[in-house]
Order: sequence, then C-alpha cells, then structure tokens
Amino acid sequence: MPEGWLCRFAPPQESIVSPNELEHYLHQNIPLSQAMHVSVVSVRPEDVVLSAPLPPNINHRGTVFGGSASAIAILAAWSLLHARLHDEGTHSRLVIQRNTMHYERPIDGGFTARSFLSDPLAWSVFTRTLRRRGRARIAVSCVLEYAGRPAGQLDGLFVALGMESD
Repeated sequence: MPEGWLCRFAPPQESIVSPNELEHYLHQNIPLSQAMHVSVVSVRPEDVVLSAPLPPNINHRGTVFGGSASAIAILAAWSLLHARLHDEGTHSRLVIQRNTMHYERPIDGGFTARSFLSDPLAWSVFTRTLRRRGRARIAVSCVLEYAGRPAGQLDGLFVALGMESD
C-alpha cells in the first residue's frame, strides 16, 4: 500500500503533552483559565477537550455567560495548536486573528469544549509555511457540548508568529 495511505489511516498517536501538563500551563500563563475553573479532559493530536463548571461562568439567567463559552472555546482551539506545535518541538506565538461563535442552546451546567482542525490536511501546509516564512495561519473549530448535545460552535483563524525549535 502507498505510504500516504498508512499515514492517513494509522491510529492516532497520543500526545506527549499530558492533560495535567497542559492544564498547569494554562493556569500559570492564562490566568482566566484558572478563574473559570477550566480543566483539561484530554489532549490528542486530533483534538483537545476542555471542561468548565457553571458557577464561575454563570450569567444573570443561571446559564453560562456567552463570553465565558466563547473564551473557553477559543482556549480549547488555541490549546490544540499549542500542544501540536509543542509535540513537534516548535514554539511559536499563537494568536487568534478572527472567529465566529454560534450559540445553539443555553448551557445550564458543566460543559465541554472539543477543538479540532477545520481541515486536518491543512496541518502540513501550516507547519511548512511556518518553517519557511516564520508566520502561518490555520483554521480551528470547537464544539461546545452540554448534557451530551451540541450547544455552540466556534470557527476561528489562528496565526503562528515566529518559530523556535527545541
């Protein structure tokens, strides 16, 4: 079989960044994540899942504040890129350039945010461009889930600026 076939359909490898390591990093470097009681559920090359409880993210209606939901979705998307670049030994400043957030229903309890690359095949172009030009863009999506159902979705464009390798 062609080599590309094996790579494309091989089982995903576990990330070398553990959920505990990523959570510690977030809480130390992005204090809002600690204030919102964000925890890292899982870190895999294909997705990152964060969770957050209702109490520190509540609004006047007893549901999750829209700004909190958006912030956690952005944080999950950013975390996916941070973990993947870290796993490749590349350190870069990651910033969000733009995003859209769609809210499908109110969230009145703890919820999760699962981020994934909008186009998984774009990763190789992203890293190649980052190595060559020192700057690259990539689209990341994030689905918010509450009680086992989708509650919202973020679609964001992130930029990696500069590049340092281990």
